[in-house]
Formats: sequence, structure tokens, C-alpha cells
Amino acid sequence: MTTVLDPAGRAQIQTAPVRSALASSWVSLRALMLRDLVVLRKHVGEFVVRTLVQPFLLCFVFLYVFPKIGQGVGGGHGPAAESAFATVLVPGVVGISIMFQGIQSVALQMAQEFGFTREIEDRVQAPCPIWLVAMSKVLSGAVQGLISAALVLPIASVVHADGVTANISLHWWIILTVVPLSCVAMSSLGLLLGTTFEPRNIGLMFGFVVLPITFLGGTYYQWTRLVPVKVGGWHWLQTVVLVNPLIYVNEGMRAAFTDASHMHLYVVYPVLVGFCALFLSIGLRNFRRRVQS
Repeated sequence: MTTVLDPAGRAQIQTAPVRSALASSWVSLRALMLRDLVVLRKHVGEFVVRTLVQPFLLCFVFLYVFPKIGQGVGGGHGPAAESAFATVLVPGVVGISIMFQGIQSVALQMAQEFGFTREIEDRVQAPCPIWLVAMSKVLSGAVQGLISAALVLPIASVVHADGVTANISLHWWIILTVVPLSCVAMSSLGLLLGTTFEPRNIGLMFGFVVLPITFLGGTYYQWTRLVPVKVGGWHWLQTVVLVNPLIYVNEGMRAAFTDASHMHLYVVYPVLVGFCALFLSIGLRNFRRRVQS
């Protein structure tokens, strides 16, 4: 509210325009995300190292060391088998990087903010609904997932021994759709895990949730190649891993970056959207309960 003089010299009171609730929430969401990105910029070295170490070691060991010492990878020997395994592994490495980025940037950060420092209390005092604070964490984690995918793919594509090549073929319409969707899905998973596990039990999350997801998520193999693993006539492993969200992320990465066989995209897209909705609904509910408790 301000006082101004009209042309006749008379005082008039003017009030500032009132923002709508939607506009205020949007401004708050943007500010929360910018805050996270500013923190990321200040710790960009730590982010890059955290993002690249695991993918680099996976490619270095499986695609450089194993061929150099004559140890077969991917169930075969020789440059052809090694190149076929590289084609399968590179998109899997991108997918697992997106998953770990979602967990590290959302779940671990949230465990810290809900822990001793109670930093989350500063966030929820922003002039926006509580659920929007959680969404800012998810969107910020998704952006970091996109950055990690852009960093990991070129490095994973070149860390190979002589004669080993990953047959990369970029399908841009799939890249521009499945990669962002995967980043949001994995960040939503981070929200769910970060609001489900207590800060003191965060180690259990890696032992009982993250490790099974990682090894049964199709990082080192294609879902379509699990057919021989069966009991009687039931392809039990190919069926069991369908509850793992990472299998759809990795199959989507193979469809986006290679011409290798993969799960049908008309399955990948709706299932990833379904996981997003499931993780967000449970994660937002848990977030509200944790904040109000």
C-alpha cells in the first residue's frame, strides 16, 4: 500500500495487485528449484564425480579389463560377443545412473533434511502448499538425472578395449520422451524412499531396496533374453522383474540409444507413467505426514 499524489495534488492510496494462489505457488516452486540448482552449481565437482564414478568403473571393468585379460563377458568370447555386450551395457549404465541420481538427490537429501538439522522446516514455510515443496525436490532431482544421462552416455560409449564397440543408434523422439519420463519416475522413487525410511535406517534402504532393484533391473542384460530362466513352462524371472521400475527405464534406454532388442514401447511408456503416479501419490502423502508430525 502506497500514497501518491494525483495531478491536482490530492493524496491517493494505491494498493499493490494481489497475486493469485496459483501465481504465488508457481513463484515459490520456481524459487525452490532455483535454490537447489544454485546449490548444485556450487558443488558441481562433487556432482560430476558422484555421477561418473560408478558408470566409469562398470564400463572399465566389463568392457576394458575383461577383454584385455581374455575373460569372456556377456556369455561369450571374442570381439563380436564383447561388442554385443557393450551395446547392452551402455544404455543400462545410463539407466542406472538416472536411478542413483534420483535416489541420491532426493532420498538422501530428504533424509538429511528430516534428520537432526530439520532443514525441511525452512522449506515448508514457503508460501505454497506442502505438496509443492515435495514436487520441487522431485523436479530438481529429475533435472539432475537429465544432466547425469548427458554426462554418462558419451563416456560409457568410449571406455572400451580395442575391438570392442557399442553400437549406438540415437532415436531422438524416444530420447526426448522416455529419458525425461524416466528421470521423473526415479526422482519420484527417491521421494517415496526418502519419506518411508527414517534417517537412522537409510542404510537398510540400500541393502533391501536399492541393491535388488539394481541387479534385477536389466542393467547387464535385456529383459527379452531372460526367457531361458524358467521352471517348467513358467518364465519366472522374466515375470518377477516386471515389478521392478528400473527394468522399464533400462529397456527404454535401449530403445532410445541402440537397435538392440527391447521391451515393447507401448508397455514401457504406460508402466513408467503408472510408476510415476504410484510413487508420487504415496511419496506426497508420506511427505505431508512427516512434515506435520
